Amino acid sequence: MSPLPEQPLSPLDGRYRPLVTALGDHLSEAGLNRARVRVEVEWLLYLTDHELFGSQRVDNEQARQLREFAAEFGQPEIDELARLEATTRHDVKAVEYLVRAKLAELGLTGIAELTHFAATSEDINNLSYAITIGAAVREVWVPKLRTVIEALRALAIQHRDAAMLAHTHGQPATPTTMGKEFAVFVHRLDRIAARIESVEVLGKFNGATGTYSAHLAADPTQDWPTISREFVTSLGLEWNPLTTQIESHDWQVDLYQSMSHACRILHNLCTDIWSYISTGYFRQIPQAGATGSSTMPHKINPIRFENAEANLELSSALLESLAQTLVTSRLQRDLTDSTTQRNIGVAFGHSVVAFENIVRGLTEIDLDLDRLAADLDGNWEVLGEAIQTVIRAEVTAGRSSIADPYAVLKELTRGKRIGQADLVEFIDGLDIGPEAKDRLRVMTPAAYAGLASQLVAYID
Repeated sequence: MSPLPEQPLSPLDGRYRPLVTALGDHLSEAGLNRARVRVEVEWLLYLTDHELFGSQRVDNEQARQLREFAAEFGQPEIDELARLEATTRHDVKAVEYLVRAKLAELGLTGIAELTHFAATSEDINNLSYAITIGAAVREVWVPKLRTVIEALRALAIQHRDAAMLAHTHGQPATPTTMGKEFAVFVHRLDRIAARIESVEVLGKFNGATGTYSAHLAADPTQDWPTISREFVTSLGLEWNPLTTQIESHDWQVDLYQSMSHACRILHNLCTDIWSYISTGYFRQIPQAGATGSSTMPHKINPIRFENAEANLELSSALLESLAQTLVTSRLQRDLTDSTTQRNIGVAFGHSVVAFENIVRGLTEIDLDLDRLAADLDGNWEVLGEAIQTVIRAEVTAGRSSIADPYAVLKELTRGKRIGQADLVEFIDGLDIGPEAKDRLRVMTPAAYAGLASQLVAYID
């Protein structure tokens, strides 16, 4: 068997590539290196702007060109970094040499030694990851999640009055509305999305073991913690004042645990919708040209939700692994986080694929109101809860002497199918007041959804 031409190993770089391209702009190796170049340039300009070590401010045009060099980082720089790293065997050192070459091109060799000044690789890396992760969450991941939430919100409002039989433990239970059930997911996801958006993205810049030793050796008169804080916050990050060589990654742990939580909620949504499709509550809308089964022509499979389930499981597993691994480090530094963090984009990517499938899947289903109504009409026994509760109220008010209302209804309804006539006959024979009897006689399963419709207002 002859070998195949070079192929992507991950489906995120193959089959699903169009769905995750925006993430690659931030969380790819190239995205990380672009951020590294930016950090190196901004640190150099900070030092010269403050005229440290006798340096002079870089003129506005040269500063603009340096910043443009970082912002326009593209294929030529990617190729040059690959060439440099082949020699250095060190990715951050290759970035330093790339920046030095740009300084020479601009006639700034006089400040070249301020490139990567007093910095350990992790000073550059932690800030670069913070920049890229923050941007990916803010510009891609959360907007995609919000698209799912808004699609669910629209369905919740549309179906707020669509009464349906609920199922607890898989058994017929007190009715609800489809809109209210969607609203529950919207409410849960809104809270988690807000938590994700509020995570503080931290950064540090304090040297090889977090002590500013090299900084003080170079100039003991400077307030290096203040300089560090000013520099880190200038990048749009929160400053972490106390670390080892590495920024402790606790903010990433907070973020990934919340993201995984969102994935688990959506996994729950997918399994619920799958079940509603299976029971006929939702009809699947045939898509032109689509095939459900290779052998059974009649089938329309709920593939959008099944695909989303699998991708959500993968994303959650990776996010939780990231959270578990990144929270620890051997003594002041090890490199377990290096490989781990290179998989952040993979974790994000699987959930983004799931989000896309959920949104598409929601447009390919249609609520079968007749099926909902038939199921309600076939389960009058669910009104047993209402009847025994009314009896309890009547006993308390002195209008009934029934000893054990729950037992009476259990005897009538448990494990049995009963109809409207059976219930009316039962109600007529009850020892309760006439007003309560009148209220119960006209009750139907479809009307026994409580405040379900009004509760949707909490997410409207």
